[in-house]
Amino acid sequence: MAGVMGSKSFVILSAVLLAQAGMFYGFSRNEKVPSRLPLADFVLTGTDWKNVQDLELSQDELDVLKADDILSRIYRNTRDGSAATLFVAFFDTQRTGKTPHSPKNCLPGAGFVPSSNEIIEIPIPGQAQPLQANRYIVSRGDSQSVVLYWYQSHNRTVASEYWAKYYTVTDAIRYNRSDTALVRVVVPVGNGNTERAIKTATDFAVSFFPQLKQHLPS
Repeated sequence: MAGVMGSKSFVILSAVLLAQAGMFYGFSRNEKVPSRLPLADFVLTGTDWKNVQDLELSQDELDVLKADDILSRIYRNTRDGSAATLFVAFFDTQRTGKTPHSPKNCLPGAGFVPSSNEIIEIPIPGQAQPLQANRYIVSRGDSQSVVLYWYQSHNRTVASEYWAKYYTVTDAIRYNRSDTALVRVVVPVGNGNTERAIKTATDFAVSFFPQLKQHLPS
């Protein structure tokens, strides 16, 4: 029984059953859309990371994402010169068919080939729970990058797409909310030093996570 309860099949089945419950109960009410600070006002302070470029998405990209708020920036570390791209897509609600696009699917579509992937936990100073994230090593041509991404809502971080959907339904039922954010970090691998790029991506996430939380509803 324990094996069945912990299996992926059980998770999927639970999500389906909860989705049906949500259709009859949680999704039938007028949803609460929480107030929040715009992502454009996000300023990273007190760290070695400085915003060096705001990236504009094309209208086609915006139409595909269907996010209610987006942040896309390049940051550079003033101490060692390393660079990292931060992308955040926030959704006020997922009841209208707007949901985060999983980088697991988008990266291959953009020509990136994953060579490794795993779910990791990143301790955040002052936070009771570690940050849970996906970590990918991807290649495109001769270049490599480290990619971290996770789903964030209600002060919760989730790496698994299955559990992200599960919590969407349970939150709709319990709190009458389905807002969520997709957070992604990309760091290029320089001179084949993958371990350094992994450390850079991890350190960057630790640096911005507490301040980004202020712009995402709890």
